Order: sequence, then C-alpha cells, then structure tokens
Amino acid sequence: MLITFKSKAYPNVMMYQDHAKRILDLLHKDSERGVITAEEATQAVRLLENEIEESRKHQATDEMEQDVKAHQGEEDAEHQPFETVTFSTRAFPLLEMLRASRDQQTDVLWGV
Repeated sequence: MLITFKSKAYPNVMMYQDHAKRILDLLHKDSERGVITAEEATQAVRLLENEIEESRKHQATDEMEQDVKAHQGEEDAEHQPFETVTFSTRAFPLLEMLRASRDQQTDVLWGV
C-alpha cells in the first residue's frame, strides 16, 4: 500500500507504507493518517537526519552481498543484478519535504 505525503511547500511524495512506517515510527506518528505540523518539522528534520547518518554507519556488508548472490544461484544469471536501496535513499524525498515545510511554515499531511 502507498502513502502520499502532501505539503503546500513541496510536490507530493509517495512511499510504500512499509518503508514510511520506519520513518513515522521514529517521529511517533501513525502510518494510516496524520500530520507533522510546521512547529514539529524542525524536530522531525533533526531526527530523520540523525537516523540517516546512523544508517550510513551500518551499510550492507560484503557477507550479506555474498549471501544474496548464493541465493540467486546460477540459473538467475540472466536476471538483473540485485541492488539494495538504502534507508537514506528512501527517506531523502520526505526529508526534503520536511525541510521545505519547516522553511515555509506549512504542515505535512498523509492519509487524508
């Protein structure tokens, strides 16, 4: 299921609910419906930036990459190579929306 984040300060941002949940849990928000007010945006930006920085310290290891290759096997050689999407990459559009909303003093809404 997709969540669409809306703000007057930034274009809509769509995320899978599973991916958005990690961010919204960090901000103590419900993934079904909610708001991050302009007043909350400064703290939300700070928390998300810290979580992104922490996630970069724990990038996927070579061991994990080898495990993925082992599970793909020889018969999957014709398929596209496996690529992981980092938390920071997934979170970046919402982080930019929060920054714009903070700067322009507007709310971020979803599920409405």
